[in-house]
Amino acid sequence: MTRYIIIGAGAVGASLAAEFETHGIPYVLVGRGAQIAHIAAHGLSYRRPKETRVVRLNAVDTATPPTLRQGDILVLTVKAQDVEAATDFWAWRDVEGAGLASELPLVTLQNGLAAEDIALRRFSRVYAASIRIPARYTVTGEVVVGGEPNIGVVTLGRYPQGLDGTASTIVSDLTKAGYLAEASADIRRWKAAKLLHNVTNAVELFAGTPEARAKAATELADEAQIVLKAAGYDAAAPSERTIDISGWRVAEGSGIEPGQQSTWQSFVRGTSSEVDYLNGEIVRLGRLHDTAAPLNAAVQQAVARLARDGGKPGSLDIAEVGWPA
Repeated sequence: MTRYIIIGAGAVGASLAAEFETHGIPYVLVGRGAQIAHIAAHGLSYRRPKETRVVRLNAVDTATPPTLRQGDILVLTVKAQDVEAATDFWAWRDVEGAGLASELPLVTLQNGLAAEDIALRRFSRVYAASIRIPARYTVTGEVVVGGEPNIGVVTLGRYPQGLDGTASTIVSDLTKAGYLAEASADIRRWKAAKLLHNVTNAVELFAGTPEARAKAATELADEAQIVLKAAGYDAAAPSERTIDISGWRVAEGSGIEPGQQSTWQSFVRGTSSEVDYLNGEIVRLGRLHDTAAPLNAAVQQAVARLARDGGKPGSLDIAEVGWPA
């Protein structure tokens, strides 16, 4: 029987564990620090549009990880900046009976384009996913997910390309757990499409008029599109979906507020930022393919200074980012 080892107890990982618990899908949630300690002792306070409930989860600390066995699927739900350390920790663990975890399937749920290549250094079977989930984790022991009627939207495939039975199993289990899930044989295109959205996350960290912030977001995405094309990425279009997501939305009054995506949440919690793997990824690709990305570079640098100086969201105006003339 397939069992999922969910690595990371933030908004994505904890909500996935809660849905697996609710729908009878075998899993173990593995995390560290105050979040996993609270969940293990008291359960997860899990808020959805129509209810808030405490869900008791099968949760353990990374210090005492579960014994791995044949048939397990590892699901990496940490942020992109933590993938290197996480894959190093898990890849060389023994699997009960024979072998190492590096031969087990590994699912990457990170934003950006870097996680999968990092994972391939250690894992032979990597399954990449592009995930849209309106979720918030800013308080220890609590996760809010505002998507309705489904939790979120997931596109998944074998990395760097292809589909197989394992991909079908994962998509089936995600669908059972309440996600709008589909398989794609060319997952890199969907990851690129998601990055075009994620490069705008950083705008939420800055103050400014709605017009100024919207203009900055549009310009960042437009520049990212040019760079991705230069790097050979043909981002997937919404019309290519094999599932209907027209009825999916963020519920009003769900606790999910505009302008509070994952990057903003990291700053609120005082944890590390993934901007180097979002805007920084565009900057890296631009340098590799001789395509300038000055806007994304300016935002990356401004966010780095904000983090270095202990700045809070909204403490710097978008006009002060240092946009190139």
